[in-house]
Amino acid sequence: MFWDKVSGVYDLFGNIYNGKVNREMCRIVSAEIGPEDDVLECACGTGMISVYAAAKCHHLIATDYAEGMLRETRKKLVNMTNTEVRKADITHLEFADESFDVVIAGNVIHLLDEPYTALKELDRVCRKGGKLIIPTYVNKDDMGKESTFSKIVGKAGADFKRQFTFGNYRSFFTDAGYTDIAVHEIRGRVPCAAAVIRKTEDVHAG
Repeated sequence: MFWDKVSGVYDLFGNIYNGKVNREMCRIVSAEIGPEDDVLECACGTGMISVYAAAKCHHLIATDYAEGMLRETRKKLVNMTNTEVRKADITHLEFADESFDVVIAGNVIHLLDEPYTALKELDRVCRKGGKLIIPTYVNKDDMGKESTFSKIVGKAGADFKRQFTFGNYRSFFTDAGYTDIAVHEIRGRVPCAAAVIRKTEDVHAG
C-alpha cells in the first residue's frame, strides 16, 4: 500500500514542505474541540491532527487503514493517556450510532472511491448536535488547474479520486444535504479547505 510505504517520511511533507498550512489546519480543528468531547479521528495518518485533538478532548480514538501510519501515530501519542489507536475502514466503521461528539477525517475524502459512503458513516457515528470536521487538501487552483504537487504525488501512487477547489469543496457537502457548514480556506504550498459541519436533527448524509 502506498501509504504504508510513505509513512516513515510523510512528516517531512507535513512539517517542512507544507508546515504552515498544516499547523493552521490543526489549529482550526483543535479550536472546535472541547474538554468533554469524545472524538473519533479517521485517516489519522502519522498523527499530525491527533496530537492537537488529544490535547483538547476527553477521549480520542485515532484510526487509519494503513498499519505504517498507525505505527507513527502510536509514537506521537505514547504519552497521552486519553487516546486509543486502532485500524479501521472509514467506509465501514465498527462503532455504534451517535458514539462521538466530534468526528474528524483529515485529508482523505479526495482519495476515496466512494466518498459519500464514508461521509454517511462519519455522520452515523456522530451525535446529533455534534461536529464533522473534514479538512482536505485542495488539488486545483481557482481556475481549475491541477497543482504540480498533486501531479507528482499522483504519479508516485497517491491515486487521487477527486480534484477539489475551494469552491466545489463546499458543494460536495451541500449536495449531501448539509446546510450548517463553515469552510476555512488555508492558502499555502498545498492549500487546504477545512469543512466544519454541525450535525442537525433533520440532515443525514447520503
